[in-house]
Amino acid sequence: MSLLNEILDYNEKFVEKEEYVKYKTDKFPQKKMVIISCMDTRLVELLPKSMNVRNGDVKILKTAGAIVSHPFGSVMRSILIAIYELKADEVFVIPHHDCGMASVNADVTLEKMVERGIQKETIDTIGASGIDIKSWLRGFDDVYESLRNSVEIIKSHPLIPKSVPVHGLIISPDKGELELVVNGYDGIKE
Repeated sequence: MSLLNEILDYNEKFVEKEEYVKYKTDKFPQKKMVIISCMDTRLVELLPKSMNVRNGDVKILKTAGAIVSHPFGSVMRSILIAIYELKADEVFVIPHHDCGMASVNADVTLEKMVERGIQKETIDTIGASGIDIKSWLRGFDDVYESLRNSVEIIKSHPLIPKSVPVHGLIISPDKGELELVVNGYDGIKE
C-alpha cells in the first residue's frame, strides 16, 4: 500500500469516528504568538509540549533550520499575516542544536539533484539567471549566528511594529530544553 492510500484510509476512519472534535478551535492563536521552527522530525511534538502550547494556541511556521533568509520571502509574509490578520503579538524563532542545516553542503545537494533526474543544464540556467543557487541552498555554520540573523531580519523589517517582541531561543532536540538567546522584550517600550 502506498503512503498516500495509508493516509487516506486512516483519514476516512478519523472523520467517521469524529476524532477531529477534540481539535476544534478557530484560526486565531489563543496565546497570540507565531513560532518559526525547524522542520526537524524530532520537534513535531516535542517543541509544542516543551512550550506548553496546544492546538489553537499558536501559529507555527516550519522551515529548514528555522531560517528567515529573505525580508520579502514567503516566511516573512506569513509572519506579517500572523501579526496583522491573525492577531499574533509576539514572534518566537526557535532553531535547535544538532540541526541538519549545519551540515548542508550546496555542492553535495546539487549532486543529489542530478542523481534524482534534475538536468545539470537546468541548474546552470538557474545560476545564469542571477540566482546564486549555492548560497540559496547553503546551510549555516553556527546556530547562534543563524538565529540572531533571522531575529534581526524580522525585528528590523519595515512592516513589523516596534511593539512586537521577536524572541530567539534554541531547543535541545533530545530534552526539549529551551535556551534563551534573544529576549525580544529588551528595548521595547511599554
